[in-house]
Amino acid sequence: MHLADRLLLLLAALLALSHGQLPPQHHGEGRTDSSHQQVPGTGEGSPSLRIAPANTDFALRFYHFIASESPKENIFFSPLSISAALAMLSLGACSHSQTQMLEGLGFNLTELSESDIHRGFQHLLHNLNLPSRELAMHVGSALFLNHKLPFLPKFLNETMVFYESKLFHTDFSNTESTTQLINNHVKEETQGKIVDLVDKLSKDTSMVLVNYVYLEALWEKPFVASRTTHRDFYVDESTTVQVPMMVHDEEHHWYLHDRYLPCSVLRMDYKGDATALFILPNQGRMKEVEEVLTPEMLMRWNNLLQKRNFYRKLELRFPKFSISGSYTLHQILPKLGFTDLFSPSANFSGITDQWKLQAPKGFHKATLDVNEVGTQAAAGTGFSVRFLSAQNNHRVLWFNRPFLVVIFSTSTQSILFLGKIVDPTKP
Repeated sequence: MHLADRLLLLLAALLALSHGQLPPQHHGEGRTDSSHQQVPGTGEGSPSLRIAPANTDFALRFYHFIASESPKENIFFSPLSISAALAMLSLGACSHSQTQMLEGLGFNLTELSESDIHRGFQHLLHNLNLPSRELAMHVGSALFLNHKLPFLPKFLNETMVFYESKLFHTDFSNTESTTQLINNHVKEETQGKIVDLVDKLSKDTSMVLVNYVYLEALWEKPFVASRTTHRDFYVDESTTVQVPMMVHDEEHHWYLHDRYLPCSVLRMDYKGDATALFILPNQGRMKEVEEVLTPEMLMRWNNLLQKRNFYRKLELRFPKFSISGSYTLHQILPKLGFTDLFSPSANFSGITDQWKLQAPKGFHKATLDVNEVGTQAAAGTGFSVRFLSAQNNHRVLWFNRPFLVVIFSTSTQSILFLGKIVDPTKP
């Protein structure tokens, strides 16, 4: 009879930008074509598009919970990383535990079968990992397995087939060596951006599941670094900080000032298959905008910002910053429907049928860098102001107060990163 052994769920997500490492791509100055080059196999009805609505629903439920717990803090995470890791772990869950995990991820199992879900993630991850001249994206998973544990071949095979997971058999009795192995792997896969993901491992740990998302993206319309100057950013009514503010004076951008909501929305494209929406609430109206942040609202904004009449000349001020987010999933997920996942009642007999496994903890870390040439998880939002003069009537968008950011893969309609920038000076 074995005591409960532990599964550890770790997630690392970031958008990383390296100056000049991606090859240059020339685009016309007056670009009004809102479409991106389609990734092969991502047309209407594709497996990845079938799981996109549930993934978006989970992303926003996770965001709303974090925002309710810490309304005045920066938020940044990768919902894709969390969803993919949980879906992969569900391959080893059985009975009610498996159903609870998939429904917790937002899937309606009467409309989408378990196999459809895993095929959807398989298709999604495959397309996100396709090589590109313009966009460096890498999404992956790794399983670190206790070499003494008799894992079921079906579980190991399916994690590799559907989630392209790498397998490492290791000695968990040597916690220092295993910790170093995991951290070195994550550091390598994220180009050195996430270090020391694992702190201390328990000797009764039997499996560590790691998921990571790395994105290196360049703006289609970069900012000129020499024009960046320090300006005020109004965190709240009593707090003002200085941030480097980037400038676009005479560029065309996709943006709108919502007629029905107190916010402006700016769409900024990256070279390749990625786009960012920046949502800037009017002063003091963040909570009101957050309350209507739904999949339907994101779709509405995105659809509107495909129309040519929203592609207009803009005077843009946008902050340059770096932030990060760190979350303890074993405290968050049970409140989002995953009530069994981290409890002794969880059934992971699909991983091994000889030992009782329990998931004691889960962690997620994400980083975001935004600068003149690109973004890692570009965060930003626009506030539209009419500037009237005798000769001109043009718009000014000034990102000088808290805003929301949504970065997504254009072809798969999947949210890669989601966050809120309250204070860009806090890392």
